[in-house]
Amino acid sequence: MDYTEILSRRYKGKQWHLVGNDYDGLTWLDESTKPTKTKLDSLWSEVATEIANEAAAKVAARQAVLDKLGLTADEAAALLG
Repeated sequence: MDYTEILSRRYKGKQWHLVGNDYDGLTWLDESTKPTKTKLDSLWSEVATEIANEAAAKVAARQAVLDKLGLTADEAAALLG
């Protein structure tokens, strides 16, 4: 569970401060209602999936470039030294 990721991705533009990575460390500075721990916890699964999908997309994009160049990852690394 990463409350910073959840808050950053699902509460963009809201003002908050988090000490550590525990709900008890969350100070809500925004005029809107502070989300509950239950609400934030329920968002983690979709945020974690989003993070994994972004990582997979980066790997796929990198591989697509290597494929266009006709290089392996090891060959590209050797070129970039």
